Amino acid sequence: MDLEKSPQSAPPVMPAQQRDVAPEGCLAVAIRIPVRIVVFVLIVPVRMVWDALVVCGRLLNDSLLRPLGRALMWVLAPVGRALVWLLDGVATVIAWLFTGLGYALKWLFMLLFVWPWVGLWRYVAVPVGRALAWLGYVLLVVPARWLYERLLTPLGHGIVWTLRGLGAACAWLWRVSVLTPASWLYRALLTPTGHGIAWAARGLWASVVWVSRGLWAGVVWVARGLWAGITWVGGGLWAAVTWVGRGLWAGITWVGRGLWAGVVWLGMVVGTLLRWTLVVPVVALWRWVLAPIGRGIAVVAREIGEALGHAWRVAGYVSLAVGRFLGRLFRWIFVEPVRWVYRSVFTPMGHFVRDVFWKPAAEAVRSVGRVTRQALASARQTARQTRADIRRALFGAPREPEPVPLPEPRGEPEPVRLVKPGGPLWSAPEPSRGERAGADTRTLGSSTTALTKD
Repeated sequence: MDLEKSPQSAPPVMPAQQRDVAPEGCLAVAIRIPVRIVVFVLIVPVRMVWDALVVCGRLLNDSLLRPLGRALMWVLAPVGRALVWLLDGVATVIAWLFTGLGYALKWLFMLLFVWPWVGLWRYVAVPVGRALAWLGYVLLVVPARWLYERLLTPLGHGIVWTLRGLGAACAWLWRVSVLTPASWLYRALLTPTGHGIAWAARGLWASVVWVSRGLWAGVVWVARGLWAGITWVGGGLWAAVTWVGRGLWAGITWVGRGLWAGVVWLGMVVGTLLRWTLVVPVVALWRWVLAPIGRGIAVVAREIGEALGHAWRVAGYVSLAVGRFLGRLFRWIFVEPVRWVYRSVFTPMGHFVRDVFWKPAAEAVRSVGRVTRQALASARQTARQTRADIRRALFGAPREPEPVPLPEPRGEPEPVRLVKPGGPLWSAPEPSRGERAGADTRTLGSSTTALTKD
């Protein structure tokens, strides 16, 4: 007996594209080829015109619009910068004007409103207030303090001492006349009397409790008998009510079942009539008329859409082939001859013109520029030397600066103060600053013009 299973043959694997595609009907196969042929004939001219327009647009953009835009930007960018600079300057001037106007208005507001009130407060209200405060202190505070310290304080101390004595006397009198007799009366009379009254009240409460217990036991016995009678009577009444209720519920149930059966039968009759008069015709119309027509329209629309896409792609390939053929023809007819003329004629001619004419002319221009720059430099040197000679002849040779020995500074060195040309005369510093005082000290006010410089 063979216990091993024989290997079963695996089912053939279908490609994913073939599995996903549903089987097509005869209608799709019948309308596909004619529709594609018609659509291809109609789409090829449109696609070729579209590709021609695209090529013309790209050529126009690359050769005209983009260089024109760059030229416009190259021209309009400086104009825009100039306008921005002008507007910036105008805005700055307007800002300066408004700032100056704001400062003037602020100064005028301070002059008319703030400073008068500040002066009134500082030079009128504050001194008057201080004078009134001093006058009030002298006329009110000092007499009141003297009256409090010299009169009211001793009088208050005497009144307090008197009241303390009166309080001590009253407390002794109260203790002797009231508290001592009351304490004796409480210990000797009220305490025994209270103990007797408490013993009598305890006996009376015990008797009242005994009588109350007997009465409560009688009341409980009577109440139990009454509750048993009431329970027996209530049980009988409940049994009677239950029997009557069961009979009524059985009758209502029987009537309800009959009514429900009638309603169900009526609903079945009405539903059957509605089904055969409305639902069945509508379902038949949908299933045998509308659904097949919709499937046919869907198949036709799908095939037309696929034919449009296929024809557009094929027309693209055709347009690409025609464009390449025209481009290659244009290259053979025009581009190659022009390139050959440029390489064979214009390039050697240009090299000849460059080597024979342009390079010698450029070298001559560069040599003339060098000679001109050297002549201008020598002229500037001569003019500078002439100015120096004229200055020496008019003002004499400049004196050499003499070094001034400075002592060690005692503290922090102060910053050097310079005098502007045409400013006040320089005053000699104090001896404590560590500087030498002399009349021959030079400042920046001498020898600072262009005619007197070395």
